[in-house]
Amino acid sequence: MDHRSRIVLAATELLEASPNGDISTRGVGEKAGVQQPVIYRLFGDKDGLLSAVVDHGFGEYLAAKRAAVPTSDPVADLRRGWEEHTRFALEHPNLYRLMYTPGLASAPRSVGEAHELLRSVLERVARAGRLAIEPDRAAEIVISANSGVALALLTRPELHRSVELSTHVREIVLAGILTPEPDGGTPPEPPAVPQAANTLAALLRSAPPESFSPAERELLAEWLTRLAHGPKP
Repeated sequence: MDHRSRIVLAATELLEASPNGDISTRGVGEKAGVQQPVIYRLFGDKDGLLSAVVDHGFGEYLAAKRAAVPTSDPVADLRRGWEEHTRFALEHPNLYRLMYTPGLASAPRSVGEAHELLRSVLERVARAGRLAIEPDRAAEIVISANSGVALALLTRPELHRSVELSTHVREIVLAGILTPEPDGGTPPEPPAVPQAANTLAALLRSAPPESFSPAERELLAEWLTRLAHGPKP
């Protein structure tokens, strides 16, 4: 194992075991068997080291999400993703706080990847006609709410003792971004223009029409985006 890998592994283990969520470069150097200058040479500063620790610690979680086989129900996949996110936070509290609180000068790469993986699920929800708003906006809402409730469970356990809080928040959020679930007993209502535009935009992103030029596809995407936003207040 090279110096960089040993240092990241040592820092990860110290962070997970830390009672206050803090580690020192001296402690990391001692555990990894290297001098502190080696840490600064490889990572620049402590923030650089901590960003690498977050990427390493969150990497296994993201790898599992990348390898997950999508089901035929993207809304169920979205719910399951929320639960997995909350579970990871509760199992790795120090790592999660470090990842989603503004303590680091530069955001770890894994934050962006987690956002993109969520957005890919929301794209599938949109193509199924179940997303009421644009995937980008929906991703912002979901990740903000999911990380917010996870941090609340971690930082104020005396006030938020039940993990059921995460489920309650999830259902409130999904009610705001999803279209109503189809009822097999009644004929479906025609979709509103913003919903229809959002669904069509997602379908065209997955299979761009070859009969359109790139400029025409770009213009169509702009029109659909405007329609998906709905009328201006």
